[in-house]
Amino acid sequence: MTTDIVALIEFYEKEKAIDRDRVVEALQFAFCSAYRKMVPGADAINTLKAEINEKKGDTRIFASLEVVADDDYVDKFNEVPQSLASKKQLGIQLGEHIDLDVTPPNFGRIAVQTAKQTMMQRLRQAEKEKIYDEFKDRAGDIVSGSVRRFEKSDVMVDLGKFEARMPSSERVSTEDYNVGDRIRCYVVSVDNEGRGPEIILSRSHPNFVRRLFESEVAEISDRTVELRAVAREAGYRTKVAVYSHDDKVDPVGACVGLRGARVKNIVRELNNEKVDIIRWTDDINEFVTEALKPAQVRSITLDEGASVVHVTVDEEDLSKAIGRRGQNARLTSKLVGWDVQVKKDESQHEQFEARVEDAAVQLGQSLGLDVELSDRLFRAGGVSAEMVTQMPAEYIASALEVAAAQAESVLEKAQAIVLAASAPAAEVEAPAEVEAAPAEDNATSEATEEKTTEA
Repeated sequence: MTTDIVALIEFYEKEKAIDRDRVVEALQFAFCSAYRKMVPGADAINTLKAEINEKKGDTRIFASLEVVADDDYVDKFNEVPQSLASKKQLGIQLGEHIDLDVTPPNFGRIAVQTAKQTMMQRLRQAEKEKIYDEFKDRAGDIVSGSVRRFEKSDVMVDLGKFEARMPSSERVSTEDYNVGDRIRCYVVSVDNEGRGPEIILSRSHPNFVRRLFESEVAEISDRTVELRAVAREAGYRTKVAVYSHDDKVDPVGACVGLRGARVKNIVRELNNEKVDIIRWTDDINEFVTEALKPAQVRSITLDEGASVVHVTVDEEDLSKAIGRRGQNARLTSKLVGWDVQVKKDESQHEQFEARVEDAAVQLGQSLGLDVELSDRLFRAGGVSAEMVTQMPAEYIASALEVAAAQAESVLEKAQAIVLAASAPAAEVEAPAEVEAAPAEDNATSEATEEKTTEA
């Protein structure tokens, strides 16, 4: 028995890292339970305690009994007559309590075997309490461990002396784990309910990224730079907003590091997840513009009552602003705390349509057409009277959905407009030919005079 008890104390103290006092306390409880089972009627004893000699391993059981008059002695399990108590402790008074050794003669190895199950339960409970005491203040920290095993889709992580759980909801969907892999995780919580303390880990939590930045960026650790907001879709993309309390320190540059060294370490830990670092500003317009880059924002309208930001971008930037499956817009909404609605900028299209409509109306008026027919003719290719003249009457009738006679009338009017436009040009060319003749006559006269002079 001596060897068993001493070995148990040393094993749990050294191997399980449980305080020696807790191990001894568990043994005392187990031996008291064993005594109640071994001794008939011992369940009636109100107070029992066990004393263990930690060096020798000897165990004694004591019962706390009330001193009563010899004539009143009835309950042998909880009372002791004064005559007997006085032999153990001189001067003891009625009503006082005395601890008497009630250890049975055969209370030895049998007691250890009887107490084994109870003792192990108490020691396991002590081990769980130690886990809780050590980790209860570590929620929010990053810990390192190795993958021990899988329970369905949950990952059990070995943290050395303790084991933690990473639920499937806290895993990154793009990551695969194998037994023995070393991983770093964020401690979400330490639960102390049900079956005992349980450490819950995560690699998908946004604060995992926050803690990585705090460990990599010295300016965040000394609070020169503050990480104001984090929005994350684990495995794909993360946006962080940073702010500097010192005007001389660039918050984005501090987080990126020399040649991107700091952010590269973070991206490597996140298995090449994209990380966007954005400068924080209280101006919501500027903040949204920065968050949606590389897309160029055309206009921003705020609906403060509904906390909605309406953003317009050019058509070629629409896919960039929204992102893959709306990812960029969603992360921006989480980052700024407003609902960001991204739409295509229709102003240029509207201006173009307005110019088309004006040109169509002008041409239609000259051809005697209303607005609707003018628009049809223009969109059918009749953007000018000259272009209309090149259209067959049948094509015009089909495009405008009018009778052949009206189509012929439109064609004739277009031809007349073209002829009228070309007539002034012919009149201008005639005078030029007339003026050219005198010029030739003058040149001939000058040549004749020169010949006469020479003669």
